[in-house]
Amino acid sequence: MSQTILITGANRGIGLELARAWHQRGDQVIAVCRQNSDALGRLGVEVLDGIDVTRDSDIQRLRDALRGRPLDILYHNAGILGRETLDHMDIDRVREQFEVNTLAPLRLTLALLDNLNPGSKIGLMSSILGSIALNEEGGYYGYRISKAALNAAGRTLSVDLRPRGIAVGLLHPGYVMTDMTGHQGHISPQVAAARLVARMDELSLENTGHFWHAEGRELLW
Repeated sequence: MSQTILITGANRGIGLELARAWHQRGDQVIAVCRQNSDALGRLGVEVLDGIDVTRDSDIQRLRDALRGRPLDILYHNAGILGRETLDHMDIDRVREQFEVNTLAPLRLTLALLDNLNPGSKIGLMSSILGSIALNEEGGYYGYRISKAALNAAGRTLSVDLRPRGIAVGLLHPGYVMTDMTGHQGHISPQVAAARLVARMDELSLENTGHFWHAEGRELLW
């Protein structure tokens, strides 16, 4: 049965390929982004552009546009990556990553709660760099902090939303060749998207609130 799926940051990279994968299998995709792209425009999905997920006015505009429309999946993909080190710290950049990677998904989830029903699912694009237990290399202060906090937010949402029948998954896509990584990585956005779609298919109230690698194994917090 066709699902209605909203994806943030859908104009490029993994978000674009998630939109493509779900659209190609017959789901209705709502692609949210700050700026449309030629590649996204060619997909033939519904695009809501001009949306900055850190701005209250834009979130309200998105909420108004979606009023009364049920969502089967809300997938928070939008994110930014900084590369701060102890010797080259940029606190403003750390703060920006926290706004985009942590607070924006929480704020948007709260704004769209009325669009979610029993059986709906929320996907949060986390990262293995947000794992405290697996941090053996240091660096990436803003990204690590923001993704660890996102994990805490997602786990808490999973507890609070379980009585409503809404499942929450925290997903690490792998090391993906995108603009964000400077096209370094082990897998293509297409492979990452296919794996993430599979994990979202498997997400349920039985495994809600867990932290998964897109390959299917559970990760340490």
